Amino acid sequence: MTSTSNESTASAADTLTFVDTNVLIYAYDSSEAVKQPLAQAALQELWATRQGVLSTQILQEFYSVATSKLKLAMSPADAREIVQLYSAWNVVLIEPSLILTASQLHEEHQLSFWDALVVEAARAAGADRLLTEDLTDGQEIEGVRIVNPFLAAGAGNSQVSDG
Repeated sequence: MTSTSNESTASAADTLTFVDTNVLIYAYDSSEAVKQPLAQAALQELWATRQGVLSTQILQEFYSVATSKLKLAMSPADAREIVQLYSAWNVVLIEPSLILTASQLHEEHQLSFWDALVVEAARAAGADRLLTEDLTDGQEIEGVRIVNPFLAAGAGNSQVSDG
């Protein structure tokens, strides 16, 4: 289920961190004076350690939100360049089997289907952390710990709609 272009760079002792769409969006959103540097720092650390993971869902949502007139209003070419950049990470492909397991997680944990799909993609990648503001910080869902990278700095709860 996982494209493993960077798999050889991470040892079994390394922890993988799955990144949700909102973290990527905030990294490029200059109107978010508090959240942008926090998102950028988190992503820079993941680039440096090669421990970042995302999914095709995240890349699709990023492109959609980034090119929307309501949020970043980024040009399609610029958004494509960022999608291409993050395609170098381990990327979980959203396949029918993942959709089915996410639907069970949605039902069992009362999550939105889209959040369940993100959690399932993180699990499929072997990530033990999920950076997002969409779920409860500190919560553990099926072995994946939720981390809101914006809480410590009091960045508030304004959320990017990503699915």
